Amino acid sequence: MEGIFALLIPLGCGCVLPIVAIWLGVRQHMNETNKRTQIVLAAIEKNPDMDIEELMKKISPKKKLLKEKLLSKLLWGSLTTLLGVGFIGFGFYLNTNNLGGTDDPMTSFCAGFVLLSVGIAFIVNYVIGKKMLAKEIEAEEKLLSTQNL
Repeated sequence: MEGIFALLIPLGCGCVLPIVAIWLGVRQHMNETNKRTQIVLAAIEKNPDMDIEELMKKISPKKKLLKEKLLSKLLWGSLTTLLGVGFIGFGFYLNTNNLGGTDDPMTSFCAGFVLLSVGIAFIVNYVIGKKMLAKEIEAEEKLLSTQNL
């Protein structure tokens, strides 16, 4: 009986959970699209002379600016880097105090190094993206400032 549960838990976390997460994301996107379609159809029924493009611009989700995308990468990079450093520090704590046997510090070290490397990758992506997209960000800010006037 324990062997079945030992098999089902990793199988559920590794296979079923990602499939359910993707299905929920696609379902949410489809529901949002259907709601926008219903709004447009209702608006056309009430006023057939209305400008559809203007209505679609108003009800469509706003796209993130390049600067916002880069700042979210910096945020996630900082968070994962700090988590990685925390896991590595926790591993050293377990190792120096001889707590948790031999497997627990190694698990903490592995998780810490993975999180640290992902965080560093996000931060490097932010720095390189900021340099490469500097002109596009400036143009986007100018366009946004002229639209607000």
